[in-house]
Amino acid sequence: MTRSRAAGVDTGASTNPLPGFTLTMGFTVVYLTLIVLVPIAALAIKALGLSWKELWELATNERAMAAYKLSLGASLAAAAINAVFGSLLAWVLACYRFPGRRLLDGLIDFPFALPTAVAGLTLANLFSDHGWLGQFLTPLGIKGAFSRLGVVIALTFVGLPFSVRTLQPEIQMLDESVQEAALCLGAGRWRRFITVTAPLLLPTMLTGFGLSFARALGEYGSIVFISGNLPFQTEIAPTLIVMRLDQYDYTGAISVALVLMIFSFALLLTLNTLQGWADKFHQP
Repeated sequence: MTRSRAAGVDTGASTNPLPGFTLTMGFTVVYLTLIVLVPIAALAIKALGLSWKELWELATNERAMAAYKLSLGASLAAAAINAVFGSLLAWVLACYRFPGRRLLDGLIDFPFALPTAVAGLTLANLFSDHGWLGQFLTPLGIKGAFSRLGVVIALTFVGLPFSVRTLQPEIQMLDESVQEAALCLGAGRWRRFITVTAPLLLPTMLTGFGLSFARALGEYGSIVFISGNLPFQTEIAPTLIVMRLDQYDYTGAISVALVLMIFSFALLLTLNTLQGWADKFHQP
């Protein structure tokens, strides 16, 4: 009897190693329902109040399609830039020690703390025709503010920390013995990087790329000032939603918001798939 009770206790402990699972799980479900599921359900119910024909016309008119293309294109460009230069920053911060490293490491998180509207206003002033940087770029035909390039610049700024902070811990946890084994087998520096290091870091780089892309896709505050919000030119989808709300066009705003929500779900599914793929590289 004692043995069976002990076995029962062990079985329960292995199933629920921490106390209070039922209470914490219930709190988690309720919290996520109120914060995430209820707003999503409200948007879906509002969208179902429209006919399919009306919803399709509002969501795919010429202005909306132009906004989708700019949002997706600029977000992809910003995420690609962050994937390259963010990876270089992560490598430098993780592998080298130099004066000012802590300051540089802290500046990476600056876009997290800075209000996005402040970031947009600052970038607009920097890249305007008479700004500190714009006065040198404008004579070269490079227009940073009130252009599509300005949208990419702002989205790159807000998405940089996601690429760096995702990859930096992974670089720090690289197994040096694998590098030493490759060195003993005669592999040079570049060959070790291409054949050993890069395959280990690629899944995490793709995850950082996805997070940066997701952050850029829903960005609004930093775009308002630097883009100029010109329809068919520099207007992104979140800005179009706000403008339609200002005009009391709630059905038009809901249709665009529904399309962005579908994009977000697809991106979330892709990120989870990438995360599952990345976990295979850490299994013994």
